[in-house]
Amino acid sequence: MKSKQIDINDSNSIAKLVVKSMLDKKATDIKIIYVEKLTTLTDIFIVCTSDSDPQSKAITNHIKDNLSDYGIKPIHIEGFQFLKWVLMDYINVTINIFNKEYREFYNVERLWADAKIETVKESIQK
Repeated sequence: MKSKQIDINDSNSIAKLVVKSMLDKKATDIKIIYVEKLTTLTDIFIVCTSDSDPQSKAITNHIKDNLSDYGIKPIHIEGFQFLKWVLMDYINVTINIFNKEYREFYNVERLWADAKIETVKESIQK
């Protein structure tokens, strides 16, 4: 475990570490969707796009490893065997890693259009 701890109830701290992990593995089009006022399911959705199945796997494993270093474990990971859409459930933070086709089809941002949505500028492809 890392010497500096993250409060597992602090969604924003977890989200920052998730975004950093995504950027480390070159995820694109990262969006942070603040849904705490709209649902009791989670506080924050984080969505990103990967260019390939190996990249989706790398992003997923890097997030899992980095959060695990702080003692934070997912309660569930769905879609890891197919890698088209991986959902990682950390209770207060839910992570969605999509390939481009699934990202366009499911359009998660549209589903949460009433939420505050923040685009991570470093993840926008030029």
